[in-house]
Formats: sequence, structure tokens, C-alpha cells
Amino acid sequence: MRLQWWKILSIILLLYTFIAGLLIPLPYETAYANSNLYESMRNFFFHVPMWFGQLILITVSLVYSILYLRKPNHRYDIIATEFARTGTVMGCLGLLTGAIWANYTWGAAWSNDPKQIGAAIALLIYIAYFVLRNSMPDMDKRSRVAAVYNIFAYFIYIPMIMILPRLTESLHPGGKGNEGNPGLGGSSLDATMETVFWPAVFGWTLLTTWISTLRLRVRILEEKKHSA
Repeated sequence: MRLQWWKILSIILLLYTFIAGLLIPLPYETAYANSNLYESMRNFFFHVPMWFGQLILITVSLVYSILYLRKPNHRYDIIATEFARTGTVMGCLGLLTGAIWANYTWGAAWSNDPKQIGAAIALLIYIAYFVLRNSMPDMDKRSRVAAVYNIFAYFIYIPMIMILPRLTESLHPGGKGNEGNPGLGGSSLDATMETVFWPAVFGWTLLTTWISTLRLRVRILEEKKHSA
């Protein structure tokens, strides 16, 4: 089977991320001279790109759920499901890497920070999406209800992780009153860090898209086998 160029690119980008992410100099002397981040800041190249990739995956899932409601097609439902599934796994990995980082910077893996709570609730909403799907034996009804719920889940997810934490006191970047954490602007993300960060975003996005397409092919083959 021929390996498409974008799959090879995902491997190259992630290899580069792992190597450069562990070796590049970090801006200790500028934004973080008085912080307790130190080498743990390298987690930025993994934690944040995972959430970027997850957001792209669930956005693709949203689009196919909308397409299904406009013109019911079982293929749309499968695509929406598999991209949501991979996106949920990536979200769990993002939450895990965030907890590891928080343990070093905030002193505890879980601090009941608004960003942590919002992310956890958002992931539970997506997990409920799969519970809902599995509770309905009728395929057409399951696809319709799941598509509506997926749209609901997406527009609850965005405020939970991107808006609400900015309105409350939070240790996390973007929250009110946060200190000593790298964000996506200003001196916290210097030019050297950008050379690793953006390749990491594209690498994780391509890899998770690859995984989603593999899951999609398996689902299609399974359904063909059952219908034969």
C-alpha cells in the first residue's frame, strides 16, 4: 500500500518535534527568569498542540454531523463518529499532559483550576456522545440523535475550554490573574519556540487525521462484512 505524502510528513514533523523539543534553548532569561517552569516548559510542545489537533478533529466531526442532518448519508455519520472518537482520545491525552505539567508548575496535578474543570466537563460531554450512540439499536434514529447531540456538544465544548476560563481567576494562560505560564503571544512564545510549536501542531493534526481515516476504513469494512 502506497504511503501518502502527508502521512510521511506527519512522521517527520513529530520526529522533529520530539528531538527539537528536547534540545532547543528555552527563554529562561526573559519571560521565565522568576518562574518555576524551567525544563517542564518543554511540555508546551506536546500539551498545547494536542489540544489544537483535538479541536480540529471535533470540528471535522461537527461538519459531518451537519452534513448528515442536511442530507442523511450513513458515510457522514461514520466520519463524524470516528473523528469525534479520535478527538476525544486526544483530549484525554491533552488533559493528562496538562496534569503532569501542572504538577511541576502549580504543585499539584489537579488544582480545581477553571481551565482543568472546563476541559474535564467538555470531555465528559463527548464521552456521553458515545454512550448515547450505543444505547440506540435503531441505526437511523441513532445517527440522527447523535448528529444533533454532536452539534450541541461542540458548542458547549468551545465556551468550556476557551471562554469561561478567561472570565474567572485562573493559573492557566488566558485566565484572569495567571502568572508564569507560557501562552501564544508576547515574549512567552519566542521565535525559537515557534519553530517547534507550529510543526508540532501540524504533526499531531496529521497523525490524528491518519488514525481517524484508518478507523473509518475499519468501520466500513466491518459493515460490508456484516451486510454480505
